[in-house]
Amino acid sequence: MSMQLQFYQVRYFLALARTLNFTRAAEQCNVTQPALTKAVQKLEQELGGALIHRERHLTQLTELGKMILPTLEKIFAAAEAVRLQARGYQKKTIAPLKIGLVPSVSAALITELLLELARIIPDLRVDLREADANGLVAMLLDGEINAALVGDAVELPERIDRWPLFEERYVLVLSRKHPMARQTVIPLQDLHEAVFLERVGCDVAGRFKQACFADHPGPKVVHRSAQERHLQQMASAGFGAILAPEHAPRLPSLAAIPIEGDPVRREVQLLAVAGRQYSPALDAFIKVARVRDWTSALDKLRRASAPASNKDNVRKADAQGAGSLIQITGPGLASSCPSLSRASNRRC
Repeated sequence: MSMQLQFYQVRYFLALARTLNFTRAAEQCNVTQPALTKAVQKLEQELGGALIHRERHLTQLTELGKMILPTLEKIFAAAEAVRLQARGYQKKTIAPLKIGLVPSVSAALITELLLELARIIPDLRVDLREADANGLVAMLLDGEINAALVGDAVELPERIDRWPLFEERYVLVLSRKHPMARQTVIPLQDLHEAVFLERVGCDVAGRFKQACFADHPGPKVVHRSAQERHLQQMASAGFGAILAPEHAPRLPSLAAIPIEGDPVRREVQLLAVAGRQYSPALDAFIKVARVRDWTSALDKLRRASAPASNKDNVRKADAQGAGSLIQITGPGLASSCPSLSRASNRRC
């Protein structure tokens, strides 16, 4: 005998399994209680056994109900996804995804990830916003953006969920004509004589000063800017050096040199508002970001930024123990994610 499960029967049962109350389940499904009861009874007939046990005012799942609940949840989720995709195709629905980035987190980090989402969600429309960490948190709470990538130097309200993605080191970025550009690693004492270009609002500036200038007045800062491209142009012209995260793309005229002992590192985190219903685009973005192989992604960015003449120096610096480039900081983040079907559920 063939089994024919109806979509509405599964939906009614799942509501009943959540509430363990026929009246509330019927209200959630916007049907009468007799209609819901009849649909669940038909589902029990199809499955060949009782799913719900009722004893006076107590409603519980039977052993069969508990056993098939996860499977029915997956069936319902898959059917709902297909239905939403079909509806979106018919209505030409645009799937907006608004992502906030702190200035030191480059869009280059997420371009491949977004390309993968575009294959999954053909009508994806991405809107990238830039602000400091506090500004991005405010935008999240106000609904102006759906997700944000920030550094670790930010205190978050309880309403914000956070997922650690990766850890990376900060390096010294300077003109290839700069005398220190010939070094494979910058000794700490050399920093005391360097001229720095400061990124306005840099949230690791305090840690940098504490780690590298403990017995010194501090870094010699001559010029400042809030714009990364302005700082890079000035560094390329020889005005000074920039402290920057290693993944950040840079002008070909600039070199990125590790600092002895990797004294400054930061963790990049993904943020979203807790308890808020995710759109399909946001849900997919979070899942893919959390299982992405960030070690390979950042190493690819780093090597792409290094010209052929500098790649030997990059390898030498790694061999000398200047510090690992990326450290995975969250559980389950080291696996690759070639498709969504394999995904599991501060400024400076």
